[in-house]
Amino acid sequence: MSRSNKSPSAPSTRTGSFAPRVWLRSLTFRVIAFSTIWAVVALVVIFTLITTLYRQASERGFDSLLSAHLFNLIGSVGVSEPGVLTGAPDLGDLRFSEPESGWYWSVEPASDGLTGNLSSSSMTGPVPSPSVAEVPFDSEFQRRYLAEGLNGEQLQVFESEFVLDAKNRIARFRVMGNETELEQEISAFQRRLLTYLSLFGFGMIAINAIAILYGLQPLRRVRNALAMVRQGTAQRLGGRFPAEIEPLANETNALIENNKRIVERSRTQVGNLAHSLKTPLAVLLNEGRALGGDKGKLITEQATSMQQQVEYYLQRARMAAQRDSVVYRTPVKPLVQRMVRVMEKLNPNIDLRLTLPQDEVIFAGEREDLEEVLGNLLENAMKWAKSVVAVSVGLVADEEGNASLFEINIEDDGPGIPEGKAREALKRGKRLDESKPGTGLGLAIVADLVNEYGGKLALERATLGGLKAGIVLRNVE
Repeated sequence: MSRSNKSPSAPSTRTGSFAPRVWLRSLTFRVIAFSTIWAVVALVVIFTLITTLYRQASERGFDSLLSAHLFNLIGSVGVSEPGVLTGAPDLGDLRFSEPESGWYWSVEPASDGLTGNLSSSSMTGPVPSPSVAEVPFDSEFQRRYLAEGLNGEQLQVFESEFVLDAKNRIARFRVMGNETELEQEISAFQRRLLTYLSLFGFGMIAINAIAILYGLQPLRRVRNALAMVRQGTAQRLGGRFPAEIEPLANETNALIENNKRIVERSRTQVGNLAHSLKTPLAVLLNEGRALGGDKGKLITEQATSMQQQVEYYLQRARMAAQRDSVVYRTPVKPLVQRMVRVMEKLNPNIDLRLTLPQDEVIFAGEREDLEEVLGNLLENAMKWAKSVVAVSVGLVADEEGNASLFEINIEDDGPGIPEGKAREALKRGKRLDESKPGTGLGLAIVADLVNEYGGKLALERATLGGLKAGIVLRNVE
């Protein structure tokens, strides 16, 4: 008999599809990210607002200081009878005494009949000024402009023309302040403010993250409790939960209890149906055998077929009642070892090889279902094998890299399944070879059981030359 390379129903447990990153779907990440973004935005707004207000206040203070110095300078200068500028202004600021400090004052004649120039000791050279056409005087005969200082610094200049005596002799008064110095002070303040706000921001974000993690701790407790229920180590969600989560825990416990009642009720109904059909089918079989002849043979065949169909659908009903249960967990390695020992005793002429992993493997389902699957596959392999059957169990990584799946492969060195017949072999009641005894339900029951648990079944060419039957099921980590 020819061998098929791979069944059309082969699973694809190692697909290359892109799994979304877990942290993007994390509620903790979303809350912390949102609060962090909001904190950063708020701190940026606060920084901008404070620096703007500080700049405005500093510039107003700077202008007020220059204006006060200008009026003080005007009040300290006079004119002699010959028309010479006189006075020794003391503006009360040592920076006007430091050479090239960026703080200067000067008094110059602005009309005929007036001579002499006065300037601060800090002013060791001329400071240019724009023409009146470029920067005109206002209604109070004052003007302000920017000029370049003696060392390249930027100066803020307040200038005014004032009549000194009754002869209408006019002098031009200028007070110059170092605006570069002002900008440096503002920049220094901004750096200090940025440092303090950054430290405050990091602290606030850290405290906020700790508060969020602590606040979400009950959700982790619920997750751990559900994991214990799923693994079979607990029957319900235990412990005290906050008022917001307690209704969820209560509803989950109610759902678990309801699920258990449904399972028990389904089992009872399945048992009752099996018991009620057992006697009538036995009577029909006995009557068919006793009647003999063609009619007796027909009755026997149909009764046998009915018995097989009833057994098949009762099995499916039991599977459907149990597949959604969340409280079953079955250790795989002890069960496989026990079934292999039984098969070795029943088939002493077959070399039965077993390979098990070091890690623990837990089936997320009921023990009877896994026994049904392994029993059918082992029985089928023993039936068709010539001398060797190999059984292996191993963990399988899912798309996210977690060992949440396991596989069991059963290989033989028998004739195998003809190419293109693998899917047909999984149909209920279908037998590809009538030379061996059987009902044709074994692989169909295996396929249905594996499918009910969300697993995969594959029939492939074995390395031993025969059939390789592989199943993939969920592992409880």
